[in-house]
Amino acid sequence: MRKDEIKAVLDRVLTWPPEQQRDAADMLLLLEAQEGELYHPSNEEWAAIREGYEQAKRGEFVPDEEIAALWKRHGL
Repeated sequence: MRKDEIKAVLDRVLTWPPEQQRDAADMLLLLEAQEGELYHPSNEEWAAIREGYEQAKRGEFVPDEEIAALWKRHGL
């Protein structure tokens, strides 16, 4: 996103109702506070992410029944 696009969005925020403006400000402050705290996956994690992405591209998904059993097993 370019700076002018960000400025346009921020300018529109000023037209929102006060409660929504506070919510937007809170979210931005939270993002600012987290600066530098981004998670960086290890090489092994990146490899697993890439493999999962490739599986999805090939249409290889876990059957719905297995997902339902997983949720049930964990009480979700």
